[in-house]
Amino acid sequence: MIENYNLFLLVCGVAFLFGALFPIMFKRAPISLPMLQVSFGMMTGYWWTTLSFLDPIDNGLIIEKLTEIVVLVSLVGAGIKIDTPLTWQLWRPTARLLLITMPIGIFAMAFLGYYAFGLSMGAAILLGAVLAPTDPVLASSIQVGPPNTGGEDTPRFTLTSEAGLNDGLAFPFVYLAIKIAEAYDQGQRFTGEMLWSWFTHDVLWKIGAGLVVGVVVGKVLAKVVFSKHLKETTISQGYVVIALTLLAYGLAEYVHSYGFIAVFIAAFVFRRLEREHTYHHKLHDFAEQSEGLLMSLVLVTFGMFIGQGLQSGVELTWRVYIVSFTFLLLIRPIGGMIALSGLKMPPTEKYAISALGIRGIGTLYYLSYALNQGFFAEEDAIKLWVVCSIVILASIFIHGLSAPRLLQMTINKPRK
Repeated sequence: MIENYNLFLLVCGVAFLFGALFPIMFKRAPISLPMLQVSFGMMTGYWWTTLSFLDPIDNGLIIEKLTEIVVLVSLVGAGIKIDTPLTWQLWRPTARLLLITMPIGIFAMAFLGYYAFGLSMGAAILLGAVLAPTDPVLASSIQVGPPNTGGEDTPRFTLTSEAGLNDGLAFPFVYLAIKIAEAYDQGQRFTGEMLWSWFTHDVLWKIGAGLVVGVVVGKVLAKVVFSKHLKETTISQGYVVIALTLLAYGLAEYVHSYGFIAVFIAAFVFRRLEREHTYHHKLHDFAEQSEGLLMSLVLVTFGMFIGQGLQSGVELTWRVYIVSFTFLLLIRPIGGMIALSGLKMPPTEKYAISALGIRGIGTLYYLSYALNQGFFAEEDAIKLWVVCSIVILASIFIHGLSAPRLLQMTINKPRK
């Protein structure tokens, strides 16, 4: 990779140019920016035969850290731009997606992974856990708009809040998969005592502590930035976004909780204290641009990896395609409709929310993080990367083409 460094920079420069010109050149085209960038990466990876193979297993640590940064910035942007107040009535659809739809997706994909691909129990649960959460990065195009720009319709708000909070249920199952794989790797059985330890520590403590850390960091930083002794207009929004991200994430990880939850909650609480202030718009713009740049880098690299696989003649069985499309077109939509049943919402809104569960960069992070622990067999790791890559690729194109039409079908009535 090092010997092709300059050419790689050139490829990234073209990808960034796509991002800059996309709103102008492709305004009326039925494609999304992720579709364009992944396609460009695929063509580059397919035809650039001198480029060394981008092996995700050998480069797992790089993938983990890069995707981690992208997700963190995306979570800050999502938390800052939510105008909807924290009331049970408005957040009930989000809660149902988290408590009903996500577990359905986890167990359904774990079942398919175990029986369709012959994965071990730990690897099967990991497959469900990494594919269950809606991606906060690639879903940004179907989320709510910038702060203080008007009312938020139910589909966009629900998808935004779900993407910001779904790590709270995804990550515990990632850890469950790791613990099961670790136990079998050491020749032990996964006992009920281990399960109880997982529930008390990885579920109760890490979620609860992450929420507390997010609230504390958000309130403290908001009081500092909006203090009467300081003029917030003179404080660089870049410093504030980075400080909010790293303080919340670093403190949460230090107390062994979920940093992703802490970052989203910190951004949301920070916004609550001075909800109408125009400074939030500046913070959102910085976070959005930073997220776009990092997303472009990851998507082009991901596309190059797919292109190299196609060029090398990697064989994909029919099971991979069937399971991938079953998850995107059946499991997630059905799980969403089950969760939203009984709520007083138009059917078109329920279907749009259920169908637009985009998978993307978050999945790459969870998967690389888990595999980097070293407890999963290489055969399972290869299968996981293949399946997850196809699901992400299919999601980018399916949702990129369908999202505009699905959102136009909904009753776009802003809530007060």
